[in-house]
Amino acid sequence: MRIVYFGSGGFAVPSLRWLVNSRHEVVKVVTEPARDSDDEKTRLTSPVALQSSEEGLSVLFCEDVNAPAFVEQIKACKAHLGIVAAFGQELSPSMRSAFDGGCVSIHGSLLPKYRGPDAVSWAILNGEDKTGVTVFRITDQFYAGPILSQRETVIKPMETSEELAYRLARVACDAIDGALKPLEDNLQFAGEAQDDSLAIEAPQLKESDGYLRFDEAAESIALRCRAMWPWPGGRCLYYSASGRSEEVVIITATTVETTENTAPGTVNSDYTIATAKGALKIHELEVSGNRWVKWEGFLKGRNVKPGDCFQPIQHPTSP
Repeated sequence: MRIVYFGSGGFAVPSLRWLVNSRHEVVKVVTEPARDSDDEKTRLTSPVALQSSEEGLSVLFCEDVNAPAFVEQIKACKAHLGIVAAFGQELSPSMRSAFDGGCVSIHGSLLPKYRGPDAVSWAILNGEDKTGVTVFRITDQFYAGPILSQRETVIKPMETSEELAYRLARVACDAIDGALKPLEDNLQFAGEAQDDSLAIEAPQLKESDGYLRFDEAAESIALRCRAMWPWPGGRCLYYSASGRSEEVVIITATTVETTENTAPGTVNSDYTIATAKGALKIHELEVSGNRWVKWEGFLKGRNVKPGDCFQPIQHPTSP
């Protein structure tokens, strides 16, 4: 089949590589234009654009995928199917109708669970023990179109969102293969309708979603740390007995039982952190300067003592 691939983020790269090496033809790649970096000194090019350059593919950079002139440009490709992955723009009915077989999307969850842009993080945050990749038809209702294929995988006990997304991007190669096989025989293959009663939303994360509260159970805190890495990060403030404070990001932590009766956030005698239920054993953190450190290194570098504490970051108030 002739395919136009819509993608920008790193999640979309393995599937693009798979398509290039398959029996299908990627006639165009549509991706976001390069943008300024945070330091405004360099321009950032999307991972899909970089991969397309390596593969020698024809690339279109697009701010508005649904602009009438751009839709006509895609129609001129005479492609059978549009495939979307980590693209960041919704495709209008007019764009979807540019393809005889419509458009399909590659999504990092087992739909109808976790409909939304941050499905990987929400699956970890909610304590799921498995997730996967779904390839589904794009319709007017976001993330709710008929399912063409699914592939399942377990969520590992210490896996962060970053690590899980990396694995799912590779699972997606098998999922897209499974979706394309029936479409080769019938471009109008309908797929299986989703059960909307089982739907769970996965809205875009906010910075405040990463703010940690130690008056919650240790298990909930540990899940939030993993779910929010690398962005927005499980953030809190560390206070030493001397009064020094700094913002830190807890990347991974596990839960342990404790008999100590200390206030939530307090560093216990065994250097775990007191919570509303159980204690938190920290493994990895990010500190000032984006430096990643092991917990043991943090203890030594800050001369952490029992009685020091970790406290929530206050949510900014609206003006």
